[in-house]
Amino acid sequence: MHETIVALATPPLKSALAVIRLSGDDCFKVVSKAFSQDITDISKRIAILGNIVHNNEIVDEVVLIAYVAPKSFTGENAVEIISHGSMLIVDEIIETLIEFGARLALNGEFSSRAFLNGKIDLIQAEAINDLINARTREAKKISLYSLKGETSNLVLPIKKRIADLLSQIEVNIDYPEYEDIEEVSRSQVIEYCAEISENVAKLIDHGRQGQIIKEGLKVAIIGEPNVGKSSLLNAMLGQEKAIVTNIPGTTRDIVEGEINLQGITLHILDTAGMREAENEIENLGIAKAKNAIQEADLVILVLDANKKEDDSFYPLIKDKKHIIVYNKSDIALSKKEKALYISAINKDIAPLLKEITKVLAIEPEVYEQPSLNNARQLGLLGLIRESLLQAVEDAKNNQPIDLISVNLLSAYNATLEILGEGNKNDLSEEIFSRFCVGK
Repeated sequence: MHETIVALATPPLKSALAVIRLSGDDCFKVVSKAFSQDITDISKRIAILGNIVHNNEIVDEVVLIAYVAPKSFTGENAVEIISHGSMLIVDEIIETLIEFGARLALNGEFSSRAFLNGKIDLIQAEAINDLINARTREAKKISLYSLKGETSNLVLPIKKRIADLLSQIEVNIDYPEYEDIEEVSRSQVIEYCAEISENVAKLIDHGRQGQIIKEGLKVAIIGEPNVGKSSLLNAMLGQEKAIVTNIPGTTRDIVEGEINLQGITLHILDTAGMREAENEIENLGIAKAKNAIQEADLVILVLDANKKEDDSFYPLIKDKKHIIVYNKSDIALSKKEKALYISAINKDIAPLLKEITKVLAIEPEVYEQPSLNNARQLGLLGLIRESLLQAVEDAKNNQPIDLISVNLLSAYNATLEILGEGNKNDLSEEIFSRFCVGK
């Protein structure tokens, strides 16, 4: 029996309306104790106008919407109370409901119950949080694919194909007397696993691109003092956020900002100019700049078009995705072939923005399709692919078929884990749904 939980479903701010949500087996009983009407015997979804009452005093006039299990988000009896948006009123209503038997919900507990009651899978549960945190329309769109179940449909065919192969192997091992059942050969394992692995590789590639669209990237701007890093940040943001002077070492701390570049959020970090400095505060800024390089997904190294290059930066960025750009193109005495030039002070940075888009290499179709795009999902896809490739290798090395199936089982369990179905080692349902073993 699930106890009744309660929480504010809208932001804790003064507004015209607020929504308070409850869910649990005794939900209707708890609410009836505080509501001006008894809803314990309702049998279908209903909306009622009434009052929340405590100690014979009206707390607020509300609209109450009751959902009868299993036709609710959580799969349990549920109630949404739409009250006026004063936080004083909201707190009074929640305190009253707690007094009458509810308890305050934990973070994500409504979504957790929906998952545990089979209303949504784990991918859909994660999508709820992604949707709430979406910063661009493109990120929102990808999250909606997952919420609607379209992303889960990418995993289901893989799960089915691995289960088919595993089931037939299990039948061969457990029921060798059935001569009319086709025996799985190593060549079949190689063919099937290689094909599935290729499909998984495509999912991983699209998933990594989807992750960039959904989560954005950290971009660090680095270079010597006075090469125009702060001017570049201001030009990218379209506002004068960083102080710009001719005095070297003006920027001594990380200055941050965000832009939306073709649906991708770039978290831009303007760092302190790197040089040998005796000033302790400036040295702290340089240390922060080096740390920003390590944490960045993309590094933009800004060079002065009229100065000799300082190659001391290259070891810092050689293992990072990076772009080298020459600033002050408007006063450049000469220009290198195939080099990237901008004028940050004149806001002429279109070539750099174009190069960033090119480096990110997001395929147009990724914006228009579901993808498995968080670290958990991508990690499990990697495990599926690794297990399938190991099964191929074992088959090529003439390993016994039952040993080959160990890696197939690992891949199968990973598909279950992506969906949140747990590690089910019993394949009997899969076997009996595909083969007439008891004939």
